[in-house]
Amino acid sequence: MEPPLSYPFNRFDGLELSERYAQALSRTGLTRITLPFDGDAWLATRYEDVRLVLSDRRFSRAEATQRERVPRAFPRVAGGIVIMDPPELTRLRKLALQAFTVRRVEGLRPHVREVADGLIDDMLRRGAPADLVADYALPIPMSVICELLGVPLADQPRFKIWNDSLLSTNALSAEETQQNLGELSHYIMALIDERRARPRDDLISAMIQARDQDDRLSQGELVLLCIAILVAGYEGVSSHIPNFLYTLLSRPDTLDRLRSDPDRMADAVEELLRLIPLASAAMFVHFAREDVQVGDTLVRAGEAVFASVGAANRDPHRFHQPDHLDIDRDASGHFAFGHGMHHCIGAGLARVELQEALGVLLRRLPEIHLCGEIEWKTKTFFRGPRRMPVAW
Repeated sequence: MEPPLSYPFNRFDGLELSERYAQALSRTGLTRITLPFDGDAWLATRYEDVRLVLSDRRFSRAEATQRERVPRAFPRVAGGIVIMDPPELTRLRKLALQAFTVRRVEGLRPHVREVADGLIDDMLRRGAPADLVADYALPIPMSVICELLGVPLADQPRFKIWNDSLLSTNALSAEETQQNLGELSHYIMALIDERRARPRDDLISAMIQARDQDDRLSQGELVLLCIAILVAGYEGVSSHIPNFLYTLLSRPDTLDRLRSDPDRMADAVEELLRLIPLASAAMFVHFAREDVQVGDTLVRAGEAVFASVGAANRDPHRFHQPDHLDIDRDASGHFAFGHGMHHCIGAGLARVELQEALGVLLRRLPEIHLCGEIEWKTKTFFRGPRRMPVAW
């Protein structure tokens, strides 16, 4: 057997998929990896293998909470709903989806467009250059999530501090992270108490009312769901807005076509989600509850498996010429929002935000271009620019 490969593979200074993933994809079985924290594991990269690991109940994420030593790529293991297993996970998702409806998500589209237009107005008023991250990408999802949850505008800066701490990969900030998590939890609990007394037309009020027969979400479950929505929605969308523009600027033919045919925006967003490997590494460890055949590899009971979404989205057995950006491609079936029991409940909202943010940007600033060096994030799960100077 070949020695395990050192993991993670991806670099932070860019959006390329590491060549090591391509090598792993060329194999018929799983790849053995060694991680910075607590040992070895298997890595699934091929589309069918990743789909199996993400959806098969013979694999458990919750097992990570029961073990003292867990293989992981980063200092801390994620918590909350993202590492639950059925039936607890199934119950929470069913109740949450009653509140997270298509109507509620689509109802936020005008708000996203209004926020984006307002930010462009501010950029034009100040004049070039601007930082696309601070001046555009970060404020949009923060405003949308606060609107969704009913958080007052004045409290948005506090949410950013809490979110940045929760997504940090810096091992030295664990104590500070726990403090911020506690502050965020108490803040959300106060919101929940206020909504119980005076319901509004927002997600928290809707989740409080959601029920399955006599079963409702508990206070703790509501807090976990709100934190998951904040962390995944804010950081994922704010990273992908500059990622999308950066990718399109390197493909001027596609960019010109999208400018001239904005009706292709929804398809373009799906293809960009598929193409760009957002995560710096596979984040969640899955433990086999029993022996499971994954492709040509027999995973023994108790062994750990990581599933690389970024690699699976570039599997040539699933997507023709997977390294090519093709907005005419049927990119449905990509794993950018996960799959199966852990498919992101906020995927619809993220799509609305990305479609509107990119659409407004290209409509209002058709000549937008880079005007300086990009500063890349280096200590967070999601890759992307920390600073992206642009002019128009």
